[in-house]
Amino acid sequence: MSDGVVGIGYVELFAASALMLVAGLVSWKLELGQTRRIAVSSVRCFVQLLAAGFLLTYLFEYQTWWLVGLVLAAMVVAATQIATSRVKNRIPGLALSVFLSLLVSSTAIGFIVVEGVIHADPRYNARQVIPIVGMIMGNAMSSVAVAVDRLFSDLDARADEMFSLVALGATPGEAAAPSLKAAIGAGMTPVLANMSAAGIVTFPGMMTGQLLAGADPVAAAKYQIVVMLMLSAANTVAIVMASYLTYRKRFAPDGYYLDKGLRG
Repeated sequence: MSDGVVGIGYVELFAASALMLVAGLVSWKLELGQTRRIAVSSVRCFVQLLAAGFLLTYLFEYQTWWLVGLVLAAMVVAATQIATSRVKNRIPGLALSVFLSLLVSSTAIGFIVVEGVIHADPRYNARQVIPIVGMIMGNAMSSVAVAVDRLFSDLDARADEMFSLVALGATPGEAAAPSLKAAIGAGMTPVLANMSAAGIVTFPGMMTGQLLAGADPVAAAKYQIVVMLMLSAANTVAIVMASYLTYRKRFAPDGYYLDKGLRG
């Protein structure tokens, strides 16, 4: 134990990998075809998190504003790739819209929290900036993927209605409004559900980590409240931006809804 943190040895760490046998056995027994994916995901989890640990150790010790910025840029690029890969619909130019929505939401809300709540010194202090922006980006990434996928699925399900609305003189924004509302609502649901369950059903990550490190429970609860509120705000900004930046991709420049054969 060091500074209230219970240490985990490498032997215990690798022994814990046996927990993945549960998912592996279920996949094998039920012939789900997920065994290889489970193995790859487990290895990636080990490698990526240990690498992140070593990188952050260096970053915390030798931090500079440009190095912190470089790490944040890499995080946004990776989050964009993961988010777009989760969208089932093929949408040309989606990556740029997702990149912008994640960049703006994570940096704007992250700056407000780091500067206005935590009062990091210096402002680019990696020990505060990287974890805060990482939490924001990870949640926004998943929410954006859900919202965009729901948006285009809903637009396609309403294809006949869209053709009729546009033919009657509706603008793309007016025709797509019900789908935009449905997509934004779907993207906001998970974080709102987590907020409702926090402290009753679950003890979220930030609070759990601080409790394991020996922090005062009330202080840990205050931090978690800030985290939940910032995630709600950032998710909303990211979802709204991504939805409004992408819905026009189902419309021609002159405003007509594109049939499948006319899409890029």
